[in-house]
Amino acid sequence: MRHALIYLVLLAAGIAGVLWLAQVGGDVAVRVGDAEILVGLPIALLLLAVLFLVLHLILSGISALRRLPGKLRARKATKRRAEGDAALTRALVALAAGTPDAARIESKRARKGLGDTPQTLLLAAEAERLAGREDQATEIFRQLAASPEARFLGLRGLLRQAIQREDWPAAQRLAREAEAAQPGAAWLRQERETLALRMRDWREALTLAPPGAGQAALALAAAGQEPDLIRAAELERQGFAADPAFAPAALAHARRLRDSGSPRRARTVLEQAWAARPHPDLAQEYFRDDADALARMKSAEALAKGSPRHAESRLLVGRAALEAGLTGRARQELDALVSGGQADRRAYLALSDLEEAEHGETPEGRAAQARWLRQAATAAPEPRWRCASCGTDHAAWQPVCPSCQAVGTINWTSPQTLPATVS
Repeated sequence: MRHALIYLVLLAAGIAGVLWLAQVGGDVAVRVGDAEILVGLPIALLLLAVLFLVLHLILSGISALRRLPGKLRARKATKRRAEGDAALTRALVALAAGTPDAARIESKRARKGLGDTPQTLLLAAEAERLAGREDQATEIFRQLAASPEARFLGLRGLLRQAIQREDWPAAQRLAREAEAAQPGAAWLRQERETLALRMRDWREALTLAPPGAGQAALALAAAGQEPDLIRAAELERQGFAADPAFAPAALAHARRLRDSGSPRRARTVLEQAWAARPHPDLAQEYFRDDADALARMKSAEALAKGSPRHAESRLLVGRAALEAGLTGRARQELDALVSGGQADRRAYLALSDLEEAEHGETPEGRAAQARWLRQAATAAPEPRWRCASCGTDHAAWQPVCPSCQAVGTINWTSPQTLPATVS
């Protein structure tokens, strides 16, 4: 409403001005040389307005002509961009449908319409890979990796190619570069851990592994690769701290302490490991300085205090007592194993030796021995290091199974969970 009133006021003012000029009258003289032209004031004003309008139209036409090439280029670019977007969509559909020829054609059209953007380059690389043209895909991925904003996309594609052709050193290098380009990618950290395991790079695998029992094995494996004795000792200590129940790490740490002149600390480590999970190798190291059977019996009792009811503790004390001639104590421990359903082949063989020690070559002794030996033949076997992948038994723990090259599959397997033998 306000604008309408303003227009009306201006219109009225204009009409009033025209009427005033008409009433005033007068002429406008235009002299050119000796000629003189007289024009009435209203006509002169009208001619001036017409001249201004014509001049404005000429200038507007010139300006329009100057802008015309730019408009044509913008219209062409808009059309090309629309065609590129449509080709980009068709390329995505072709990739999803698994039609490599169509994907390559549409990705080329998308690049023509939109240029070499990260999106079009990535689509082109995936189309080349789908068509089996890995060399061309590699070139495009490298082009992406050279772009700061799309570096991660290029490195990711190159990493996938390296894994596919099983070039593990290149894959490990590319994974590190990709994580530097995009820190915090969880899947990339897992990929790096897997590659470190494949490369047997235990130190890097330990750095990348999540907290858990697996760190003890990785720390021990890394210590075996470490040429510096101080760092190796620290890795062994780290492995024991990560999982005291992992006997190989405890043994390595204890031996390192003993060799460095700390036998008491070494025995403490073995006692802590036995309390966490008894293992016969721990006892052998614990008995290292015992000169006779009685000393070993005392050591066995001291070691078993950490887990006195465990089958390994009862067997350890029973066999040590038998060697020391303490047959009563030996029978107490071994009978407890049998009555508790914890006896394996070793316990029955120890009972056979106990019968011989108590009864000698008497008919009663031979009959008792035969009974225990029959039970030993059908009893559960003793625990051992076994590869969960191929079922091969090993004398000691190793980070890699020599038979099947599987990583982290050798475990201490108890008779109760012993898998069937692989033929």
